[in-house]
Amino acid sequence: MPKTAIVTGGSGGMGREIVLRLTADGFAVVVGYKGSENKAKEVVAKVKSNGGSAIAIQADVSSEEDVIDLFAKSLVAFGSIDVVVHTAGIVSYSPIAKGDAKDFDKIIATNLRGTFLVLSQAAQHVTDGGRIIAFSSSVNAKAPPDYGAYIAAKEGVEGLVHVLANELRGRKICVNAVAPGPVNTPLMTDGKTKERLDELAKMAPLERIGEPVDIARVVSFLSGPDGAWMNAQVVRPNGGFA
Repeated sequence: MPKTAIVTGGSGGMGREIVLRLTADGFAVVVGYKGSENKAKEVVAKVKSNGGSAIAIQADVSSEEDVIDLFAKSLVAFGSIDVVVHTAGIVSYSPIAKGDAKDFDKIIATNLRGTFLVLSQAAQHVTDGGRIIAFSSSVNAKAPPDYGAYIAAKEGVEGLVHVLANELRGRKICVNAVAPGPVNTPLMTDGKTKERLDELAKMAPLERIGEPVDIARVVSFLSGPDGAWMNAQVVRPNGGFA
């Protein structure tokens, strides 16, 4: 039986590329998605056309019921869960001084509460010796204006990863976070001018914006046997951005 991975936010952006890489690595993958059903089905079809195994399951990661259901259905479909990769997240920009509590609550609900719920279920259901991978961001180190809620959530994600790694002592489960720099996905590029994107590219010594495949390679490493000594770490694939 192949090992099984759940990838939240697997219908697009970095998540889609991670799904394709993990299935190429031999995993059967559950593509978790919130609203992009057609995109999720397209990813599953792509996996199957490549000879892999995947299913799509809808779940809003900010909903406890949805997250519990996601793991329950994954277990019914594949019998076990060996790797969980939690990429689902949202971004918005609002100055702290504006005091937009609704925007803050929305970001925290998805990016921090959602991570807490997914990591909680992962801790309960991932097989001993498995992997749990959350997503933070290299933008934390830059602290640009208007990113207050987003960075607050991502700093919280890193804290959850460190604590959970200690809580799972004795089960040989590696818990890590991936914190990309700017990556060429709609989540990052939407609303930005070409000039702003060029500025972001030049911030890294490698002078480019990352591609989803760059991040998928890191997740593949952390999910596989070569990543067995990586635990409680925040890995920053960012070309030197921060």
